[in-house]
Amino acid sequence: MDYSNYKYILVEREGKILRLTLNRPERLNAIIPEMHTEIANIFADVKRDQEADVIILTGAGRGFCAGADLKEGFSTDKAGMDKTFAEAREIIVNILEVEQPIIAAVNGPAAGLGVTLALFPDIVIASDRAKLGDTHVKVGLTAGDGGAVIWPLIVGVNKAKELLMTGEVIDAQEALRIGLVNHVVPHDELDKKVMDMAQQLVDGHKLAIRTTKKAVNLYIKWMLNQVFDYSSVMEYQCAMEAWTK
Repeated sequence: MDYSNYKYILVEREGKILRLTLNRPERLNAIIPEMHTEIANIFADVKRDQEADVIILTGAGRGFCAGADLKEGFSTDKAGMDKTFAEAREIIVNILEVEQPIIAAVNGPAAGLGVTLALFPDIVIASDRAKLGDTHVKVGLTAGDGGAVIWPLIVGVNKAKELLMTGEVIDAQEALRIGLVNHVVPHDELDKKVMDMAQQLVDGHKLAIRTTKKAVNLYIKWMLNQVFDYSSVMEYQCAMEAWTK
């Protein structure tokens, strides 16, 4: 599989482990339109990668992903917004369709779409420096890129509503306490913990692991089909009102 066309995602291979690194460290890996398109595409490519048995998703530098880069901005014309919101669904669907287990290595702040990217993988391992929050409401947007789907499944309905409606950012230990992440480790030990977990999965029974993942993901896909389109449409409406004034 050739990943040389990706500009904002660094792809590295170590045996059967494929590492995807969001790569705009000067902006805490905040997402610009071209990068958004790359994220939508890469998980479809990964699914077809016969040499990769485990995927790691992380961020370059001191952040995982700060969400959309509001300074550089996305297109506010209808065609541009239609493309962005179509890609938003594609990102989530493509992540869920990846057969290989995905580990999120949350090395720093993860906000907005960034925290969505951190939570949809199968196992979430966070540095003790990580902070996580779906901050859509703080910029006047519905949590429409997947937050309303995944948070209730992980932490329960009422806690999810509290965090999504306030946009509160929590530290790694609080995320662990409420079950939002699987493990928290000292920052300098993050890579070792992630690689140990990845190798454990590589050494396991491939078909059993993949079909178990697929079975559990049926819950998430069901919720996606119930929730995503409404939340995305409302985010679109909020964006139209905010960005076209």
